[in-house]
Amino acid sequence: MKALVVGAGIGGLTAALCLLQRGIDVQVLEKASILGEVGAGIQLPPNAMKVFNALGVSDALSARAFTPNAVEARNGEDGRKIFTIPIDSKRWGAPYRTIHRADYIDVLKDELIRQSPNALTLNAEVESFTQSDRQVSVTLSDGTTRSGDILIGADGIKSNVRATLFGAEAPRFTGNVAWRAVVPTASLTAGIRTTSCAWFGRGKHAVTYPLRRGELVNFVGVVEQDEPLSEGWRERGELRQAQADFQGWHPYITDILANIAPENLFRWGLYDRETLPNWTKGRVALLGDAAHPMLPFMAQGAAMAVEDAWVLAEELSRMNEVAAALTAYQTRRKPRADMVVAASRKNIKTFHQRKTLGQIATYGPMWLAGSYAPSIIKRRLDRFYAYDVTGKPS
Repeated sequence: MKALVVGAGIGGLTAALCLLQRGIDVQVLEKASILGEVGAGIQLPPNAMKVFNALGVSDALSARAFTPNAVEARNGEDGRKIFTIPIDSKRWGAPYRTIHRADYIDVLKDELIRQSPNALTLNAEVESFTQSDRQVSVTLSDGTTRSGDILIGADGIKSNVRATLFGAEAPRFTGNVAWRAVVPTASLTAGIRTTSCAWFGRGKHAVTYPLRRGELVNFVGVVEQDEPLSEGWRERGELRQAQADFQGWHPYITDILANIAPENLFRWGLYDRETLPNWTKGRVALLGDAAHPMLPFMAQGAAMAVEDAWVLAEELSRMNEVAAALTAYQTRRKPRADMVVAASRKNIKTFHQRKTLGQIATYGPMWLAGSYAPSIIKRRLDRFYAYDVTGKPS
């Protein structure tokens, strides 16, 4: 069997490694000319690390990552602790890391090339595809074609494969825009906080955590605004505006903003989409953001793609009939992905309480649980972190 994978992001590269492990030939088609310094930090939670343990690349990822000692939430303005939960690798079955997206991609790409030197093709933009009862064929922008037994659309939130299968969509602007940047740790006057921390505020929030063994600090700030902004990571932001958005916040946040190089600050609009009823059609399957785009408020988007990749490869290796295998993949994955999508949507209200009464009603119980019954918060995290997609029977 041969699989064509569209997209060399985290989901596409992980899918390729999972397929190779199961003895399935793979060709990854990526429209970019280079897999470079894309994006910034990303969280690598225990549920994803279990897949990478099974693939044998967890050590390589860990060597380029940072290991927070806790996940926590604080008030964005004064830094008051809402809760701090130590990382419990034993409870969750794997470590929790934070990593630069470029390092994440590099590790997966290097392992793919080590296992199959010709498996990745750059400058390969898929313009169209057709399928029959026996194969799938794609046509690239240069006019060449490739054929395989299955086509996997791992081409992200603006997936062309999804649009071809199910038609164009109309994403909804959520009324939120995101800032993203990394800063050198050495530039920060107070050093770094060794946690993965969400800072809650009135109509906004921020997330901070270290990267590259502590050499960098990642910053994401989400602010409510009425005017829509384009979706995508590559639009540069105005530093003065970011500083104004978080004026009066805790010194750790303002210190980060004071040390961002203007050329390294990016800003984009956050859009929501209807949940797809189907991810597959015939010999074509969607994976990751192409299948279930989600808002970045649970830090599980990439992890869901990693889990998808494992299950898809497992079902293809178990069943002789491709369409049946893809149906089984969707049946196993869709309920969990839909749950995480819903949790991500819900969190924006939790993070952005504007009124004092709402803050007391929302953050008060969190503080009580974190201070006196942290097991309550751990149990809520269990459904994300303790999940082990590799533990399901083959």
